[in-house]
Amino acid sequence: MRPALIGNVLRAAVAFAAALAIVAAAGFGAARLAMSRLGPPPIDAAAPLSTTVLDREGRLLRAFTTIDGRWRLPVEPAAVDPRYLAMLMAFEDRRFRSHNGVDPVGIARAVYQAVVHRRLVSGASTLTMQTARLLEGRHDRTGLGKMRQMLRAWQIEARLTKDQILALYLRLAPFGGNIEGVRAASLAYFGKEPARLSLGESALLVALPQSPEARRPDRHAGAARRARDRVLDVAVAARLVTAAEAARAKSEIVSTLRREFPKFTPHLAEAEVRRATSKTIHTLTIDRDVQQALEQLAEAHVASLGQKLSTAILAIENATGAVVAYVGSAGYLDDGRSGAIDMVQAVRSPGSTLKPFIYGLGFEQGHAHPETLIEDRPARFGTYAPKNFDEDFHGTVTIRTALANSYNIPAVKMLEAVGPQRLVGRFQRAGVAPVLPDGAEPTLAVALGGVGFRVEDIAMLYASLARGGEVQPLKWRLSDMERGDASGQAAARPKLRRVLEPVAAWYVADILKDAPPPPAAVGGRIAYKTGTSYGYRDAWAAGFDGRHTIVVWVGRPDGSSTPGLMGRTAAAPILFDAFQRLGPRRVPLPPPPAGAMTVSGANLPVSLKRFREPGDEVVADAAYRDPPVLIAFPPDRAELEIDASEPDAVVLKAEGGALPLTWLVDGAPISSEPNRREVEWQPGSRGFVKLSVIDAAGRADRVTVRLK
Repeated sequence: MRPALIGNVLRAAVAFAAALAIVAAAGFGAARLAMSRLGPPPIDAAAPLSTTVLDREGRLLRAFTTIDGRWRLPVEPAAVDPRYLAMLMAFEDRRFRSHNGVDPVGIARAVYQAVVHRRLVSGASTLTMQTARLLEGRHDRTGLGKMRQMLRAWQIEARLTKDQILALYLRLAPFGGNIEGVRAASLAYFGKEPARLSLGESALLVALPQSPEARRPDRHAGAARRARDRVLDVAVAARLVTAAEAARAKSEIVSTLRREFPKFTPHLAEAEVRRATSKTIHTLTIDRDVQQALEQLAEAHVASLGQKLSTAILAIENATGAVVAYVGSAGYLDDGRSGAIDMVQAVRSPGSTLKPFIYGLGFEQGHAHPETLIEDRPARFGTYAPKNFDEDFHGTVTIRTALANSYNIPAVKMLEAVGPQRLVGRFQRAGVAPVLPDGAEPTLAVALGGVGFRVEDIAMLYASLARGGEVQPLKWRLSDMERGDASGQAAARPKLRRVLEPVAAWYVADILKDAPPPPAAVGGRIAYKTGTSYGYRDAWAAGFDGRHTIVVWVGRPDGSSTPGLMGRTAAAPILFDAFQRLGPRRVPLPPPPAGAMTVSGANLPVSLKRFREPGDEVVADAAYRDPPVLIAFPPDRAELEIDASEPDAVVLKAEGGALPLTWLVDGAPISSEPNRREVEWQPGSRGFVKLSVIDAAGRADRVTVRLK
């Protein structure tokens, strides 16, 4: 042995002996004086962590490096495989739970071994001493360096519990390159969380921090394997595992790959991190299993559609508005598809996806019923002459058929009746903001996609159809979900806005559930609608069952045309496949609400049998020469006092009009005698109510009253 090395060994031995003397000193007086001069331990050095984004179950969706480029993920001992912890203590510090930061027995053994072997056989470092070294960022192997670690270890033990100290070690231990902490190492080398490690994986993670660069499995697999096997031998000697178990663990192949950290829902994750830069842990409502399945689905489908095409998929829970999966593109790193652009937030033409709400407003206002007949024939609206997508005309059809088959001309006729401004205004009041060119007013072109919407807008609207017309705002942060108050009581349910009244919403959903599925569709029955924007730029499919709503968009992010791109062939198959991946069983839609008329067209009131268009000739009958129908009582904007516990019936009165009359409350017909102009109505809860009356000629009057 070289003289210099012998000198270092002897100096280290003297330092260990001095430390042992300090430990034995009464009251640890010398140690206390030295610790006071050192100042407090730099525990805050462990504070910088990788920002992590988690799903609703706490599973990792995305992680980001620290400011200095390190992977250092939050981890607690309870989240690590118990066998790893047992082997760690057996190999590094078997008396960790009993000593006060410095192990006198270990120091004595190290001094004895150094003198006998004339070399450092054991450093006598406890896990607390190693944690102190990691906090300070020093790796001084001299005797004075060891003394400093001992003093820091005493300080740390005085401030923290054993589990807190262990948590610091698990967070800071080096594992090669820019990987720190057992969680980051487990993800990088094994592609999984450290909660369930194999015996061989646990042993390898115990061995790596002693010499992290020389034992990196992605660069030095042989050295990593030999170090792992030594840990397994110690585990057998400590009776933690049997020799047979250790032999099987030694046969495990040491992977030479360093894996990428998870990058699920990259668009949403990055947006959340930018929004709240001070947070290190972001928990979303995303379900990682569903997210992964739909990301794979998006990539698989667009691969056969074209090189420049991308897709967006948004899946939400109807009841809460919670986002289950958020796929912003078909491949975040795919430059050919402009994958970095979040198409869930892009404003695009919705094509025919707004038609259900046009008809819903028509149902609500008493213009039609699903079985009402309407003409699908050539029509002109000023200079606007819409055509059907198949460039054919289908004659007299029911509203149900017109919507299920997405005929354009009937939809434009209905929009003319309800008013495009009223439709857009209804969207806006419900919390959905259509985008129009600056200074432009809504026109009949809205029926065929002449307005801008985002995928999340369409998702909120379609989910409302499954909720009886209520619009539930979307939520993607778990903290935004309804919680109880401090006393444990459930939070008051906020009043939600409506896009349609319950009866009208149910009529629309009942039609959409019978829409013919695309060829070779996978999955159960859903209510859905497709859309294709002008010039084949956007293909849409939006669908829902009783539990979930999914919206799919397909197109080029740059807005270019793709000949032949259609919602039915490009987006609808993705929609049905996405529902299948949520689960093969469909949750049924709610039953019809009170007031819904589930009758055939022949049994409809005369005024609802056929849709009456402006300019239609009135039948030359004396009944149709009556003056227009008017609601005589209550007057518009009247306020009626009612007893909420036992409300009295209110007599509604009409004047003029051709009998029979049809009365509607909030769009739902109420029972009345057809040959009378009066009807008794039993009000429900307090609030604003819309009353309508329609005569046999299709003429109508409407008022809004407030019940107090």
